[in-house]
Amino acid sequence: MLFPVYWMVNVSLTRDQDMRRTPPAWFPLHGTLDGYRAVLHEQLPYLGTSLGIGLGTVALTVALAAPAGYALAKLRPRGGGVLSFLLLVAQMIPGIIMAMGFYAIYLRLGLLQSVPGLIVADSTLAVPFGVLIFTAFMSTIPGELLQAARTDGAGSVRTFWSIVLPMSRNAVVTVSLFAFLWSWSDFVFASTLDGGGAREPITLGIYHYIGNNNQQWNAIMATAVVASLPATLILVLAQRYIAAGVTTGAVKD
Repeated sequence: MLFPVYWMVNVSLTRDQDMRRTPPAWFPLHGTLDGYRAVLHEQLPYLGTSLGIGLGTVALTVALAAPAGYALAKLRPRGGGVLSFLLLVAQMIPGIIMAMGFYAIYLRLGLLQSVPGLIVADSTLAVPFGVLIFTAFMSTIPGELLQAARTDGAGSVRTFWSIVLPMSRNAVVTVSLFAFLWSWSDFVFASTLDGGGAREPITLGIYHYIGNNNQQWNAIMATAVVASLPATLILVLAQRYIAAGVTTGAVKD
């Protein structure tokens, strides 16, 4: 499973003249940093765009999913079970079908090749998952705490903001991480809704190294290595929050 990652790093340090060597070099004995220099000079704007899209997707996803999860878990609205079922169904819809629908809508609204358009599109993947995670997590919060807040005069909004949301830190981290990773690695929405735009994400920026007669493989792989670093770092730092956020609420006492 880790061999493609190793080979990606190996090729990113390999010189162009050694790229088609037979047999291939298992280690870059005559390594070069030309690929990484190309990333620093040419790919930083694409990385910045991906970062902005990722952070925007996280903010929109949490803003929508957390209140919805609280409502389904504690306020028990009418039709809540049907809504939960529809959220499950929404995750089964292929991304390319959703991309075609967004294309038709954005074409009329003038949102093609725009960062806000990609943020909204990527959020449609993360919000259903986020609502289910928040619902499961917030269901475990003791009702006595919420009742005490109501006794002190707090309404539903104040209770959610001051008590429920701070206690749902693990769920917030989990949903935020998955939303960021989905938007960071998205290619279907990016190529359909933002292809050829002025601000393309890194998943499209990497294709500038691929032409009809030339492929800069060390630059391609160097870009892939650099693009993988933020996701890897976030996963390492937040892994214990992810485990708690995903498993809490899975087992009832």
